[in-house]
Amino acid sequence: MPLNAAETTQYQQFAERLADAAAVAIKPYFRSQLQVDDKGGRLFDPVTLADKAAERAMRELILSEFPEHNILGEEEDAVTGSSSLTWVLDPIDGTRAFITGLPLWGTLIALNDGSRPVIGIMNQPFTGERFVGTPEGAWLNGAPLKTRACASLSKARVMCTSPQILDTPERLAAFERIAEQAQLVRFGGDCYAYCMLASGFVDVIIEASLQPYDVQALIPIIEGAGGVMTSWNGGDAQNGGAIIACCDKTLHAELIQQLAPYA
Repeated sequence: MPLNAAETTQYQQFAERLADAAAVAIKPYFRSQLQVDDKGGRLFDPVTLADKAAERAMRELILSEFPEHNILGEEEDAVTGSSSLTWVLDPIDGTRAFITGLPLWGTLIALNDGSRPVIGIMNQPFTGERFVGTPEGAWLNGAPLKTRACASLSKARVMCTSPQILDTPERLAAFERIAEQAQLVRFGGDCYAYCMLASGFVDVIIEASLQPYDVQALIPIIEGAGGVMTSWNGGDAQNGGAIIACCDKTLHAELIQQLAPYA
């Protein structure tokens, strides 16, 4: 059942408390010489004590105040409760940036109402930036966010965290064809790039190999700022996979035509 306005406000305030708790756990580790482990897989997938401590802090707060809620997080097993509400947590999205000392990472917190993510937070405690999205809009530290109009790919600023995440030769080739038509292409960014799209500085993000906890917090932020975030075939983005975020509905439709065959 959709949240009403009072519930949305209540859970947004709680989500910000989760962001505060994660920040306290993370900040002592950033730009320190900490141990990095590899979770394995096709690509190097780093995890640190900071990731684990931040997720544990958030889980303990949820279990204390809303024990009936579900939890889906990157670092620990899912928790199944009696509620339709699920907290979706990525304690450090952009751990590769984190371990190389770059501030292009953030804590992602989403609340899914059982059908879609309705509250999203990206918190960057090092820079002091907090991006929030709800059905009412999107904000950076309380200031409203708005994507910019860009109906032409030739004028678009396109980002992708890494070409390595485009997980088939066909998907990589599809991205490269779009990149050749764009005004500007930049790699890196993780969740930070999506927030720059919501802020009007980036126009398109094309990625693949994403997990639900990589995307659910970002959907309310992108949509609240006036953007679009879908799968490559224009479907629901909340389960991850191959994802496109775009500032402009007209440009999004053009890009979906090019990407849908490889979704």
